[in-house]
Amino acid sequence: QVQLIESGGGLVQAGGSLRLSCTTSRRTNSNYTMGWFRQAPGKEREFVAAISWSGGNTTYADSMKGRFTVSRDNAKGTVYLQMGSLKPQDTAEYYCAAQATYSDATVYAKVDEYYVWGQGTQVTVSS
Repeated sequence: QVQLIESGGGLVQAGGSLRLSCTTSRRTNSNYTMGWFRQAPGKEREFVAAISWSGGNTTYADSMKGRFTVSRDNAKGTVYLQMGSLKPQDTAEYYCAAQATYSDATVYAKVDEYYVWGQGTQVTVSS
């Protein structure tokens, strides 16, 4: 089973940018849809973005469209979340997740559709 390790979180001022990385425990060009989620204190985990195993299909939560970009490098076994125009309300623990799929058209956007999760990386946006 693939294991996921997130990195790249930190403290940033509003309007700034961060790039999160999610590295798998082994190189993967196999059929995993990868997703990013976040969870703020006292709130439920919410969907941020997802990308199909080839990278050819992506989907975003409405509030992230135009500000966040998800991408992946299967040769490196890494998925990225480039975040821009950050707002204080983006403050949360960010998690990546993986789920095997048989179709490159498939991108999952729900928490319960993912089987493998990382430990998370904290993003704090100051006003």
